[in-house]
Amino acid sequence: MDAFIQDFENSDRLRRRAHQIIPGGAHTYAKGDDQYPVLSPGFIVNGYGCHVWDVDGNAYIEYGMGNRAVGLGHAYRHVVEAVARQLEFGCNFTRPARIEIECAATFLQMVPGADMVKFCKDGSDATSAAVRLARAATGRDLVARCRDHPFFSTDDWFIGTTEMNAGIPEAVRDLTLDFRYNDLDDARDLFARHPGRIAALILEASRGDEPAEGYLQDLQALCHRNGALFILDEMITGFRWARGGAQDYYGLRPDLSCFGKALGNGFAISALAGKREFMALGGIEQTERPRVFLLSTTHGAETHAMAAAIATMHVYAQEPVIPHLRTQGLRLKAGIEQAIARHGLQRFVGVTGHPACLSYFTKDRAGLPSQAFRTLLLQETIRRGVLAPSLVVSYTHGNDEIDQTVEAFDGALGVYRLALDHGIETYLVGRPSGVVFRRYNTSPEPCTGEPVAKAKTA
Repeated sequence: MDAFIQDFENSDRLRRRAHQIIPGGAHTYAKGDDQYPVLSPGFIVNGYGCHVWDVDGNAYIEYGMGNRAVGLGHAYRHVVEAVARQLEFGCNFTRPARIEIECAATFLQMVPGADMVKFCKDGSDATSAAVRLARAATGRDLVARCRDHPFFSTDDWFIGTTEMNAGIPEAVRDLTLDFRYNDLDDARDLFARHPGRIAALILEASRGDEPAEGYLQDLQALCHRNGALFILDEMITGFRWARGGAQDYYGLRPDLSCFGKALGNGFAISALAGKREFMALGGIEQTERPRVFLLSTTHGAETHAMAAAIATMHVYAQEPVIPHLRTQGLRLKAGIEQAIARHGLQRFVGVTGHPACLSYFTKDRAGLPSQAFRTLLLQETIRRGVLAPSLVVSYTHGNDEIDQTVEAFDGALGVYRLALDHGIETYLVGRPSGVVFRRYNTSPEPCTGEPVAKAKTA
């Protein structure tokens, strides 16, 4: 009992202050309090490798890895040293820095299917620039996004398609269509319903479910036959599926592709890459077509972020990062699945996805997806020293950490079994977590900073 993490006093105190001065209490919805149990760390102080420590001094093995932005591990020495060296010379100048060319050249060596690249700070800017470029290149207004993939941008063209579309004009929402993954006929029907109007299709190559044989190649060919561009969102698959991204793994050369997250091992850098015929429309040398405001951000070429990206790409090029992610992901999946079977929970809990980017599902007694049971599983793994909103491994997740994680899940699953048999209200402290994209908030428990009850254990 004493080994369980139960003290969140400092986190609870800071939560109250955060909600007074920050809408939602966090700057990223996925990191918000509504995504986690009441019994959870509210604020992280530091991280090293695959370990993090919260403001109450509790230690965790972490699997969110900065919403998949940290592929090598927190405070990875090679990356941190490169950043520190670069910062001694400044980080932002009136004219381009020499490192911008080095970073672009290094990136294009890693992603040989692209001819040109332009950097920015986050994935949303990159995908939105890709959509704008596709519209300019084709002279069309409509774009279509894969409805089975959960997130593409914070900008109106995508957010307008979600439940959280308040503030986005209906006219803007109507410009974005959707299509089903792995269903070529659905895409064909889309083009048939909107002939000559669709500028591009955007999707992730995979969310862990493998594309059907030839699907991606056929989808790209379908786009081209209909005069549309084929855009790959590689925010997650880039630097996880293969060094050159999913396009390398599946043998594709997309018209445009967007990278970010693990590109800088947590430092803010993203990239729009693609074929020269399209990327050049955002340059200053072409004279045949109208200029495209492609990407132009004050902080898009900060030198320390580019140093981080170069150092990160060097590690991927010189060390077996990709095989390690796959091996450890498979070890983690096998161990948790064995624990699930020991507790007879195969109908209720499961591990899904690519080995380098795993997630899990939770169901209630009726076999329906359940946020309450997800919250319980999070609560119980957190109490056992594992912070796992997902099961995303890094290069620093070793065998010991994987085995400790499996042990934590084994204990948590024992509580899950009891909750199925005797009622979840006996074991879950507080409200269930919510989904990010919801139309309205429910009435949350107030962030009072007061101590909460301890969870009942097995």
